This record gives sequence, structure tokens and C-alpha cells, in this order.
Amino acid sequence: MNLIRLISVVSILACTGSLQAASNDMKGLAFSNPAKQMKMPAGWSTKTVQYDKQINNADLVISFGQQTYPALHKLVENYAKDNNINIVIQSGTCGVSAGKLLRKTLDSGTFCCPPSDRDRLPGLEFHTLAISALSIFVNEKNPLQNISTTEARKIFQGKIRKWNEFAVADSFNSNIRPHIRLHCKKRPGHWTLLLKNQEQFSPLLKEVGVIPDLVAKVGQLENSVSLETPYMVNLYRKEPVKMLKVDGHSPKDIDYVASGKYPFYRTYNMTTWSNGGKQKQAVIKLITYLRQHIEDKHQQYSMVPVSKLKKAGWKFKGSELIAEPNGKKLAYYPPQH
Repeated sequence: MNLIRLISVVSILACTGSLQAASNDMKGLAFSNPAKQMKMPAGWSTKTVQYDKQINNADLVISFGQQTYPALHKLVENYAKDNNINIVIQSGTCGVSAGKLLRKTLDSGTFCCPPSDRDRLPGLEFHTLAISALSIFVNEKNPLQNISTTEARKIFQGKIRKWNEFAVADSFNSNIRPHIRLHCKKRPGHWTLLLKNQEQFSPLLKEVGVIPDLVAKVGQLENSVSLETPYMVNLYRKEPVKMLKVDGHSPKDIDYVASGKYPFYRTYNMTTWSNGGKQKQAVIKLITYLRQHIEDKHQQYSMVPVSKLKKAGWKFKGSELIAEPNGKKLAYYPPQH
């Protein structure tokens, strides 16, 4: 290899490495450190769960969020009926679950993302149900079929502003209108794997509060784009929308998402109390049931079940998913300098 060619190759590799480093700098943390725990006032840890006054004769009280309620609440209702137990299912968000767990009015709270440090209350245990890819989806009239991870980030940063900047969409001469639901801003994972904080998003970004409205916006606006799981997109689509491949891979490709190479995903967790007694055992049985259902029906939900995560090398602490498979360092540790 002559000297000029050698210099060219080295330059290309250096640029590639710089682009990769820049891309990684945009990505938020995938998980929090499970060793951390919130400090609570004296006596808090010994308090038992006390349901809200309006709840009578419940065997279990659990809270589901915008993701898990539509997917799983009917399943839990049938489980309760079959096992002759009274399960009160409340609907809310990760923040609602966190608040009720803080007040100890729940036997189990459900999260659509990994817990933050502030969610790790004394005696609270997290159990991962599955993960699901977050799809980049657009209006059906958009000619685009595939984007790279870097292009996805540039779209939501506002660095790519027109669809015809993509060669395959050269006739689609319109400004890009990104929409997103910036939920759980203090928690790791989910949309922070696209861009680590709100300040990195385009000033043209339109925030949408609930998932049905988010999907509807993309269906109504030909130039829009957003981010959500395949199950939610399919559940709420009324107008034609489509999910793009990312780096050549569909967000519904379960095995590829399980490999850890798909860049954006959501993590589903349920909680138990370490001193929950009979209620803890009842919640554990429910979690086991839900996990098995997801194992059996994972294609239906576009979820990667626990068995596939473990086989692919994702790291667990007990029952909680705590790190991706690709990397020697755990994702929640700060970089060493």
C-alpha cells in the first residue's frame, strides 16, 4: 500500500470514529445504576401499603401506563377472574406510578422505561417484562423507506429540514415536521436514546401529550415524523402511516432488536415490595404469567421477551434488566477519563 493510499485509509477511519463518537455523545443513558437508592425519612421503610380510601376489598392494586394499559389490562382482568382474586387496575403514567409508590398506595407500579435514581425507593424491586423497539414512523405518502441512526438524530435535531434532502424523496419538497411525546424526562432509555435531552431537539419540534394524538398527527400531516413502538402505532393508526427501517432493519424484527444493535427501544418494568408478604407473592405470580404471555405472543406486541434478552447477553440484576449486551462497561456508569 503506497503512502498516499495509507493516509487516505487512516483519514477515513478517523472520520468514521469521530462520527461514531459524535453519535454516541447524542445518546442518553440506557439504564440507571441499580446500586443507588433514594434516602427516605425515618420510618418510611417500615410503612405498609395502604390503598386509597375509595378502594374496597382489593387483593391487589396495580398501576399501568399509556403503553401497558391498552396492551395488558384485559389480560390481567381475565387472570384475576380465572384465579378468583380482586385486582384493581389503575391507569396512568410512569410518573403516576412513581408517585403512588412513593405514597405506598400500590402493590405494583408499571413503568415504560428503566427507573431513574429517584424511583429506586428502599424495598422496591423492579422486574423487567420485555423491551420493544421504538419505530421512526411517517405518513404513508412519504416515499422514504429507510434511514440511518445518524439521519434519524439529524431529523429530530433539525439539521435535516426537508424530506427532499434524501435522494429517494427528491420530489417530496416539504419541510419536515417532527412530533414527539417527551415523557419521563428524568428517566433513562426510551426517547433519550435518540437524543439525550430536550434541548437537543429542533425548536420546530411539536410536543404531543398522549399516544393516540401522536399517531393521529402523523397520519394527518404528510410531512410529519415521530417515534413510538410498533404496537402503539398499529393500535392507534386511523390514517395511513408507515414505520421506516433504521440502518436497514425493521423495528418489528424481534431477533435484530434482541441483538442490541437496534438503537432505540423502550423497557417495560413492574415493581414489587421486598416486604410485601402475600401481596408480593401474588404480584410475582402475575409478573410470571405476563412474562410467559409475552414469550408466547411477542410478535403480536412487537416485544422482545426476557428469554431472548438473556440469550443475547443483556445484563440482569435479579429480575431487572440493567444493561445492554454490546459493551464492556455497564451503560449507567459515567465514562472514565
